Amino acid sequence: MLGLKKLQWTLGIICLIGAMFAYRQMNSVFESEVPTLSLRQWWGEDAEPEDWAAYVKNSSQVVTNRLMFPDSTIDELRQRLNRTLRLTESMTPDFRNGFNSQELLKIVDYWRDKYMPRWREREVFMWQFNHFTTEIQGLRMHFLHLMIYDENKVGKHHYPVLLLHGWPSSIREFYPLMHKLQQTHLDKNNPYIFDVVVPSIPGFAWSEGTSRKGLGPAQVAVIMRNLMLRLGYKKFFIQGGGFGSVIGSHMATLFPENILGYHSNLCTVFTGRSVMKGILNAIKPNFFFRHGFEEMFPHWEAIKRLIEETGYYHLQATKPDTIGAVLSDNPVGLAAYILEKWSSLTNKYYKDSSNGGLRKRFKLDTLLDNVMIYYLTDSITTSSRLFAEHHSPEQRALHMDSVPTDVPTGCARFKHDLIHFHDNQLKDKYRNLIHSTFYKDGGHFVALEMPKLLHADFIEFVKKVEKFSKL
Repeated sequence: MLGLKKLQWTLGIICLIGAMFAYRQMNSVFESEVPTLSLRQWWGEDAEPEDWAAYVKNSSQVVTNRLMFPDSTIDELRQRLNRTLRLTESMTPDFRNGFNSQELLKIVDYWRDKYMPRWREREVFMWQFNHFTTEIQGLRMHFLHLMIYDENKVGKHHYPVLLLHGWPSSIREFYPLMHKLQQTHLDKNNPYIFDVVVPSIPGFAWSEGTSRKGLGPAQVAVIMRNLMLRLGYKKFFIQGGGFGSVIGSHMATLFPENILGYHSNLCTVFTGRSVMKGILNAIKPNFFFRHGFEEMFPHWEAIKRLIEETGYYHLQATKPDTIGAVLSDNPVGLAAYILEKWSSLTNKYYKDSSNGGLRKRFKLDTLLDNVMIYYLTDSITTSSRLFAEHHSPEQRALHMDSVPTDVPTGCARFKHDLIHFHDNQLKDKYRNLIHSTFYKDGGHFVALEMPKLLHADFIEFVKKVEKFSKL
C-alpha cells in the first residue's frame, strides 16, 4: 500500500512538472498570420458591377429611413395572435424544460391585447434615434447614427464608437447605452463627446442578408469597417457582445490602423493553447495569476451549462434554414424561441422560476420590441445563417483566434454570462489587454440589463486607452 502511494505521488509530481513545462512551451506555439480578405467582395443578388469605382460613387448615398410597416402587415400579425393556441402543458412549473406554456400564454395575451394596440407608439419610440440605410458591397445596410453637437468643446475629446449587437438581440439592446453615451458630455468629470454608430448586422433586422455562401464574421468585419469609413470615421472605438464581440475582435485584428480600442463584454479565445490553459486553471486555480474572482470560474459547472444552453447554437450552426422555416411564419414560436434565450443567458437561476425571470431585469415592452424586429423583418433565417458561416471550413481556415492583435483591448466579465476566459488565456491573442474587470452580477445582454455599469466600464477603458496610446 505504501509503495502504491509513493507511485501515485511520483506520477502526480511528474504530471505537474509536465503541465508546467507544457504551459511555458505554449507561449512559443506558432501564431497565425493576418489573413488577406477582399475589401470589396460582392454579396448582392445582382451581378457584381464591372466598374467598382462607379458603383461606389453611385451607391454611397446615406438615406434617412423611418422604416414603417403598413397596416396590412400589422393587422395580419394581430390575426395570428388571435388564433387559439394549442400548447402542451409543461411538465414542470418552471423553465427547466424550456419556455413554460402558462407563461407563454400570458405573454401572448399581453402582446395581443396591451402591446399591439400601442404598436405605432412603439414605432415612434424606436425612431428616437436617427435611422439610416446605405449600400455596402451589394447589401443594404441599416444603422443608427447619433452625432453629438456641443458648442463648448474646449478640453473635450471627441471619439466615434461602433456598437455591435449579437443574436438573438438587435439594435434595440443598445438604446439605454446610447442614451448614456449621449449624456456623457454633460458630465463634468467625463470630458468626452461620442458619435455613436449602431448597425444591424447583415442578415439581421433591416440589414439585407445574402444568398451567397461565405458571409461569415470576418467578412462582416470588412463590411462594418467600410461602413465606418463611408461615414467619415477613419479611427474609432468598438464595443460589442455576443456575435458583436466576434466581429469586433476580427475588426481589431484585420484593421488595427482604424481601431482606437476594442471593448467587449464577451472576450473569448478558442485555440488549443487557450483550452489547455483553461484546464490548468481549473486543476490548480490558485497556481496561476488570478484576480480574486475564482467563484466566477467553476469550470466543470460551466461545461455542464454550456451543454444545457447551447442546443440552439448547434442547430443554427448546422441547420439554420430548418429552424428558420419553423419560426418565420410563427410569431408565437418565434417569441418563445427568442425570449427563452433572454431568460437562460441572463441568469442561469431564472430557469427555476415559473416566468423565467424575464421581467426581473427587462420590461416586457422592450423584449417584445426585439421580437417584433425579428418577425416584421423576417430575419430569423438570415440571422441564424451567421452561425453556420462562422463554423464553415472556409471561416475556420482563417484561424482568426490564433492571429494576435496589438489594438488596446478591454474585457468586462459579467458573472451570469455563459462563458468566461482568464487573462492568461486572452493575452495570447490580445497582447495589449489593458483593461480587465469582473462583476458579480449581469448576464449576456448587459447593454440592456445594466447599461449604467457597462457605460462606466467603457469610460474607464477609454481613459486607459488615452494613456496607453497617448491620444
